[in-house]
Amino acid sequence: MAIRFQYNKTSLQQQEKALKMRLRTLPTIKSKESALRQQVKQTKREVDLLEEKLEQELRGYQGMVSLWDEFDASLITVDRVDLSMKKVAGVLLPVLDGIHYEVRPFSIFNAPSWYAEGIELLKTLATTGIEAEFLRLKMEFLEHARKKTTQKVNLFEKVQIPGYQDAIRKIKRFLEDEESLSKASQKIMRTNIELRKQKEEEEEAAQ
Repeated sequence: MAIRFQYNKTSLQQQEKALKMRLRTLPTIKSKESALRQQVKQTKREVDLLEEKLEQELRGYQGMVSLWDEFDASLITVDRVDLSMKKVAGVLLPVLDGIHYEVRPFSIFNAPSWYAEGIELLKTLATTGIEAEFLRLKMEFLEHARKKTTQKVNLFEKVQIPGYQDAIRKIKRFLEDEESLSKASQKIMRTNIELRKQKEEEEEAAQ
């Protein structure tokens, strides 16, 4: 991104103001990037733990596979999921507040005796799965925000700050050269005036 500027004092002030703003803001953005990076790592660990928990739970229920063939899966469904919003490292994220299930009535006399336990097992598995999926979504939000923040840090550090510093150097050098030329011109003019005056005085004296 090329920094646009003009070779005058007004433009110099604008470039210096823009540079100061970025130098002042950069530590805050870097701090946010670091916090987001930590949040992404922490959330990934939480996702891995929940996925491992889900695998263990599924392995623990493998002995009941033959029984599940008898189970009526329509007895239990997810009724609703309660969400709220919370800011984490400056990023607004959804928070899972609760999962509500709807259990369809069934006859405890006609259904197998383990149905009630089976429903609770399905609730446990579904809850773990939903929580893991939700954390994956949270991690995607955080990672997206982290990438955008990293891009901004790079833009400031590698493009804009060096660009403004270079523009300021060029403007200052131009203004210094312009001032030196102005002083040199004034000196030449004074010298010419003095020489002309001296010549006139010599001509008057000769007369």
